[in-house]
Amino acid sequence: MRLGLKLFLGYFLIVGLGVYFSLNILGVEIKPAFRQATEETLIDTANLLAVLARDEVLSGNLTNGRFQVRLAEYAWRTPNAEVWDIVKNTLDHRVYITDEQGIVLFDSTGQAVGQDYSRWNDVYLTLRGEYGARTTRENPADERTSVMYVAAPIRDGERIIGVLSVAKPGSSIQPYVDRAEAKLRRAAAVLVAVSLTVGLGFSWALARSIHRLAAYARAAAEGQRATVPQGGGPEMQALAEAVATMRDRLEGRDYVEHYVHTLTHEMKSPLAAIAGAAELLQGELPTAQRERFAHLAANEAERLQQLVERLLALATVEQRRELQEQRPVLLARTVEDLLISRMPVANRKQLRIAQRIPEDATLLGEPFLIRQAIGNLLDNALDFTPVQGNITLDAERVSDAWRLTVANTGGIIPDYALERLFERFYSLPRPDTGRKSTGLGLAFVREAAQLHGGTIRVDNWRDAQGNVLGVLACLTLPAVIA
Repeated sequence: MRLGLKLFLGYFLIVGLGVYFSLNILGVEIKPAFRQATEETLIDTANLLAVLARDEVLSGNLTNGRFQVRLAEYAWRTPNAEVWDIVKNTLDHRVYITDEQGIVLFDSTGQAVGQDYSRWNDVYLTLRGEYGARTTRENPADERTSVMYVAAPIRDGERIIGVLSVAKPGSSIQPYVDRAEAKLRRAAAVLVAVSLTVGLGFSWALARSIHRLAAYARAAAEGQRATVPQGGGPEMQALAEAVATMRDRLEGRDYVEHYVHTLTHEMKSPLAAIAGAAELLQGELPTAQRERFAHLAANEAERLQQLVERLLALATVEQRRELQEQRPVLLARTVEDLLISRMPVANRKQLRIAQRIPEDATLLGEPFLIRQAIGNLLDNALDFTPVQGNITLDAERVSDAWRLTVANTGGIIPDYALERLFERFYSLPRPDTGRKSTGLGLAFVREAAQLHGGTIRVDNWRDAQGNVLGVLACLTLPAVIA
């Protein structure tokens, strides 16, 4: 993962956690705030109704008096009000009155008349001269059924002769709570988007400095005259100077020789693919194939650029202890791309290539290393297969891994060479030209396989009777575990 992306993700993580905890805190406070505002309104309402009901409580005419009639009229009213985009069509208050013993004398719903409410907090505390209120769930298991009760004393002079309680269901304020939370979430989304934009800008600026440093490192590695890049902050400047110092210390004969060998070997395949695609594009091709080979050339050019950027890292692959990144790699698609890039070579030698790889074969590892390793095996097969020969690619699932088999007819590996195939710079002459390669291909394959926890085996390919048919390479790499 690129450093700029890491910093961006770290910035995003910090912002995300900040927004998350802020939302949690505000989310916890929103509902109590609405309840507090509702309770304050209920206090006013209860005290107002307590004054209005006093005379009828004193006269004992609550059941058929004007107070009862007015509350009945209230219950039938339809406000048809729109409050902050929320339509209110019902009135939700419930009113009940108890005597000084806590016995219910009047209930606007008619369900509690005659019951003893003296132990409920709203009645109990009010009869004692304190502020009485409570919140009770009609269904103890469901918070949405909670009802708020606020009481006010009914007085005859200084004496408390009863209690009037006003109740309001919590569900009546829930739409406003939901609306507030939705607005809060939208605001948080905007904040995250703005923060990500700012973080992206910082990451881009840092990545630009790193790219300049990388360009300097590539120029220095290729022996070109290059000036140490300036800017990017003191840390980047110190890193650039460290790279310059490293360059001076690494300019030895052995390092340069090894670097040139590696560069030559690893650049051969993409350059050949680009040249082959260009050759095919010079002829008459259907539009679809022309676009396909043009796309191939562009992809190989991009891969060549990536290859140059990573050469120094590949030079130290033997010292690496773990993979830098692991991603799913579709084996069939990778092999197909490699075959397309090498089709000009196969056509010149009139080779027959069969590919039988399941579409669901998915490896887990570094795509670049896996592609290079398979490409090296395929290049060897192309080099050692005689004209009009056969190359077969198969894959099978083996426990938690996929085993890729590359088999080619023709060439036979001498017994003395079998144990030395993976030595660096060891190479056998090609049957058609007699020339040797740099001897780095199979060494790279072995290091890539071991780095992934896999294996590579190359041997002579024999039939059931023991007759040698050609060469067989088996590369085993870890599979994606579903």
